[in-house]
Amino acid sequence: MKITAVIPAHLASIRFPRKILFPFYELPMIEHVRRRALLSQAIDKIYVATCDKEIVDVVKGHGGDVIMTDNSHPNGTSRVAEAISKIDCTHVILLQGDEPLLLPRHVDAMANAILDNPEGDAWNATGPVEYPDELDRHSFVKCSVGTGNRILQCFRRTPFFCDYERQILFTRKILGIIAYRKEFLLQLMVSEETPIEKAELIEQMRIIENGFNLISVEVSPSLPSVNEPEETVIVENYIKNNPEQQELLNRVLS
Repeated sequence: MKITAVIPAHLASIRFPRKILFPFYELPMIEHVRRRALLSQAIDKIYVATCDKEIVDVVKGHGGDVIMTDNSHPNGTSRVAEAISKIDCTHVILLQGDEPLLLPRHVDAMANAILDNPEGDAWNATGPVEYPDELDRHSFVKCSVGTGNRILQCFRRTPFFCDYERQILFTRKILGIIAYRKEFLLQLMVSEETPIEKAELIEQMRIIENGFNLISVEVSPSLPSVNEPEETVIVENYIKNNPEQQELLNRVLS
């Protein structure tokens, strides 16, 4: 088994153009993600997959590995699929480049889930729903989890009528760490978009709608990412007020 991590990246983010290169503590955001992933002991290699030469130059300038991809990908998953078609691996962990608070232990948890069931299809890190209003917040995806940690449905607004205390027993946040068996991802990417995937803009629903297994890998805490410019302040404050994040920042900058 060879577990590889890939960070898909491009400059043309709609809500926050060029966010991937936004500087946190004198390092671009993507470099924080890459260096934190390197602290995981469970993966063989980490690549950035991009179509933008500026990102290539930044990552290589910091000693990182890059795979050039086509510039017409509709999402990060298809970009990662192209990248891993060019390298030797059995499984891939997709890491979002806009999550500079990434915890290496979350990457380890994903790798361990793969090791426990290498013939599985896909795995997604999930975190706790912390407040009742999050169940109807459109900005991030939730999921319902059944027996065997199988993700049954992904949604933006809750389809359930029971109260918060009951829902949090089976509802979790979808986090930006998802893993695939290589051959499964390549197969998935040549299949057509599915109805709920298209309507809700949730890529994971293609797995579920086609009857494959998407397994929840429970981690904690649920960490903020950067989707819009004002969220950079949230991330900076989180680092300032969290000892684990401060320790990781020191390791990343050393």
